[in-house]
Amino acid sequence: MSAALPIVLTISSMMLATSAAWLETSTANIRRAANMHDYLQAFHAADGALKLCTRALRAGSAPTLPAVDREPAGWRHVSAFDGPFALTPHPQWPGSARAPQCLIEAWKLISRPQAEAYLLTARGFGASAATQVWLQLEVVFEEGAMTEVRWRRVVASPS
Repeated sequence: MSAALPIVLTISSMMLATSAAWLETSTANIRRAANMHDYLQAFHAADGALKLCTRALRAGSAPTLPAVDREPAGWRHVSAFDGPFALTPHPQWPGSARAPQCLIEAWKLISRPQAEAYLLTARGFGASAATQVWLQLEVVFEEGAMTEVRWRRVVASPS
């Protein structure tokens, strides 16, 4: 009888340790899922802003920064998104802390002077304003038609 108590206590402590480990794993998985949901929310907001800004550019109703000879870098300054050339294509994005924004910069292609090139940069927000995704689209128009479109994700957020 006296040998049964240590065995029961050992089994109980093993079950408690296993339960604690499962609880910790479940909590980590819930946090990871919430972070992924927030990131995807921001990604879809930025992607939607790119599409809406591309439409506004094609319609000629979007504010555009003046053309430069090399790849535009105005988007690298977060303050540009607070200026007069920033476009908020949709007043609110469902589930986002802030409405997505975009900046359209004209780009002179030296090798193709007749072409009109633009760099569109969009930032989308997740449920928290700290969660941001930055996407870019390079668009080239020749003879009034969109001839090239290149998409890219900005890895490091501008400062």
